[in-house]
Amino acid sequence: MSDTTQILNANFTPRIFSGIQPSGNLTLGNYLGALKRFAQKQDEGIETIYCLVDMHAITVWQDPDALRRQTREAAAAFIASGVDPAKSILFNQSQVSAHAELAWLLNCVARLGWMNRMTQFKDKAGKNAEKASLGLYAYPALMAADILTYHTTMVPVGEDQKQHVELTRDIAAKFNHDYGVEFFPAPEPLIDGPATRVMSLRDGSKKMSKSDPSDASRINLTDDADTIAKKFRKARTDAEPLPETIEGLSERPEARNLVNIYAALSEQTSAQVVTEFAGKGFGDFKPALADLAVAKLAPISDEMKRLMSDVTEIDRILGKGADRAEAIARPVVEKTYDIMGMVRSR
Repeated sequence: MSDTTQILNANFTPRIFSGIQPSGNLTLGNYLGALKRFAQKQDEGIETIYCLVDMHAITVWQDPDALRRQTREAAAAFIASGVDPAKSILFNQSQVSAHAELAWLLNCVARLGWMNRMTQFKDKAGKNAEKASLGLYAYPALMAADILTYHTTMVPVGEDQKQHVELTRDIAAKFNHDYGVEFFPAPEPLIDGPATRVMSLRDGSKKMSKSDPSDASRINLTDDADTIAKKFRKARTDAEPLPETIEGLSERPEARNLVNIYAALSEQTSAQVVTEFAGKGFGDFKPALADLAVAKLAPISDEMKRLMSDVTEIDRILGKGADRAEAIARPVVEKTYDIMGMVRSR
């Protein structure tokens, strides 16, 4: 963090914000890269706000019934993973209108060239960019609004999302400069842990994804114990035993991925795991990983099923969270209108 950022952010309450799209089938990657860390952060004495970004989800077409189910299922995953709605604010984005309002205001601050450099639009739109929705192109400004409407100072992200935090910082800095204020902080990305980027169980060069055609490539948080164990036992590996040092995994992506997953689930470093299993083959390592994963993940799957049996309670939690989020967001948006010169007479 630069000295300038430290001085600016010292004027703001430390606050963490992050969100996940409720587009179905949250995976082990979501758990280790996000949900597990979210639960840990809520006990560090910093206010934590977690959002199911359903307005981001509709940048591509969503079946309405499926979106409702997936939003509730994602909320269940947060809670089952240890996010306590009494400690953290948990809500779905569309219930707090400040997100959409601030997004428009920030659309008028962000520059077209900045949006053109965003890699995720190119990845998602592909060769059909002319047929993509305007929302898919402009959603980084909505993501910036998600962050800035809470005067967020820290954003837990994976490496692939770091660019969005950098854009948010650029938008905040330009707003502050254009209007001669120090109104928005410069949020910092939080990237840590041995498995912040969990890779496919079938191809160690690709990120574990809920959209992969092969269900065997991922561990879904809804998978039962038998399915979890089977997928790890069939995960792609190589014929070599585990090395004595972590450097020996540098050219072995599948082996490195499984070691990183074991490390994250067991609260160890990858180097410690390699030391423990040095010289052993995957015939020994994969069953141990499967047993560990079942012990950690099967209770989450079971709790999600229990929570989804009473969606009324999930909706109550999301509604209460939205009220708490609105109490923080509304004054920020109102002040933004005022700074930009909007007449506010009611």
